[in-house]
Amino acid sequence: MAAVQISLPLPVLPEGWSGEKDFKPIGHLSHATDRNIEPVGPHFLAHARRKRHKRTFSEDDRIQAQANVKKVEDDDSDDISEPEDPVLLQREAKDWKAQDHYAVLGITRYRYRATEDQIKRAHRKKVLKHHPDKKAAAGGTEDDQFFKCIQKATEVLLDPVKRRQYDSVDEAAEVEPPSKKATQKGNFYKLWGKVFEAEGRFSKNTPVPKLGNEKSTKQDVEHFYNFWYTFDSWRTFEYLDEDVPDDNENRDQKRHVERKNANARRKKKTEDTARLRKLVDDALALDERIKLFRQQENAQKNKRKNEKEAELKRAAEEAAKAKEDEAKLKAEQEAAEKAQKADSKKAKEAAKNAAKKNKRVVRAAVKDANYFHGAGDASAAEIDSSLNDVDLIITKIDNEELAALTAKLNGKKDGAAIKQVFQEEAARLVGEGKLKAGETKSLG
Repeated sequence: MAAVQISLPLPVLPEGWSGEKDFKPIGHLSHATDRNIEPVGPHFLAHARRKRHKRTFSEDDRIQAQANVKKVEDDDSDDISEPEDPVLLQREAKDWKAQDHYAVLGITRYRYRATEDQIKRAHRKKVLKHHPDKKAAAGGTEDDQFFKCIQKATEVLLDPVKRRQYDSVDEAAEVEPPSKKATQKGNFYKLWGKVFEAEGRFSKNTPVPKLGNEKSTKQDVEHFYNFWYTFDSWRTFEYLDEDVPDDNENRDQKRHVERKNANARRKKKTEDTARLRKLVDDALALDERIKLFRQQENAQKNKRKNEKEAELKRAAEEAAKAKEDEAKLKAEQEAAEKAQKADSKKAKEAAKNAAKKNKRVVRAAVKDANYFHGAGDASAAEIDSSLNDVDLIITKIDNEELAALTAKLNGKKDGAAIKQVFQEEAARLVGEGKLKAGETKSLG
């Protein structure tokens, strides 16, 4: 590059300016220091590369651009490139509907998970390799059948509607359910997890729950199987439809093919629903977590049942014991009442006997007092009168008073003393209003 020189005049110093009086230094220059400088950086490396290979700037830029392109192709190769099947390269474009579009583009490892960017990169790589012009330039044939297959695969996979229809019938993306023998080796969650992951691509509801593992909770497991037993699939089968003739004159044939396609879709949809239901049933039957949860539920039910039976037994025992205690207490009360009645009866009998005895003593005392007659024998009338008076006194007093009267008469043999005791008793009864004055004539 040529150097450009521009002449600029120096600024004019103010009038009267002098270096001796107007110059003011603001610092001092440091002393010069020798340092070793190491050449580094991309520009130095580019300079060294040009010097080593004796290249010009343009030549080095071209070679570097080619290397970058190759690096990009190599990176793409690691990401999306797959070995090409020779049989696949022999496909004819007219059979495009039966071809595996993902295999044609070399992205079978991604299939329905492939992004739009991956599809475009795969298409670009295939086009660069199989373009008819490139083959012709290399001395090969100008056969463009596989190139047309590439174009058709890209057209289908980059169209959201067509790709959805193709993914709906992409059997290569399906995962066969494992056998019972395989799951018994401890690979249930790994093997069946892949199956449900593949089936989950058809779900209208997202996110699709995972199968989980042996540590999953009962709530998560129930949610998983409830989700799959009520699975809402968007899967359709239009891609397998028979081509409808594009003939406006033959409308009956066109309607016939359309009805045939609709019936075939419904049949495939019904079969797919039954297939998915059986798949979930098989997984549920082999899931050890379900067995464990049922055992836990049964153990819990048995525990509650045993607790309830134990509670009922305890309540029955308590009721029986309470009834027994009540009967025992009642028997004791009845025995006590019976004993009390017996004691009362005995007491009454004793009191009655004592009263009889006391009456005999009192009447005998009258006899000992010669029926209050004094000296000589008493007449029959006097005897009757004294005995009647004594019987009257006896009827007016209770047993305790009778016992007291008997106590006063005990040991007395003198008639006058005995008569005095009776007179005092009669006077007491008169004083209490139990006898009338003069009612006991024999006592004076």
